[in-house]
Amino acid sequence: VQLQASGGGSVQPGGSLRLSCAASGFSFSAYSMGWYRQAPGKQRELVADISRSGTTNYSDSVKGRFTISRDNAKNTVFLQMNSLKPEDTGVYHCNKVYGLGPGSTWGQGTQVTVSS
Repeated sequence: VQLQASGGGSVQPGGSLRLSCAASGFSFSAYSMGWYRQAPGKQRELVADISRSGTTNYSDSVKGRFTISRDNAKNTVFLQMNSLKPEDTGVYHCNKVYGLGPGSTWGQGTQVTVSS
């Protein structure tokens, strides 16, 4: 399993970023996928997920600002982040939603920093 997240950066509050995550080594289209955020000093949390059929869910903290999507032909999941806030700062990873365990691969993630 390989998960390569990209698209992070440093933006001012109110700005936007679009994250991408290329997956390989498993049947991407067969899995629900999610974007996870690990803020400094906090546990990793699931902020958005998308089912095999495209049904989406969002945490309350990002609802209305973030949009998750996927391209099964390219084994890629995306996260459009708008109206960014300082509390959105963290390392963002993508991964499956179900079946994760202590030995699961997470990849490098991509850093998002929101600061004025």
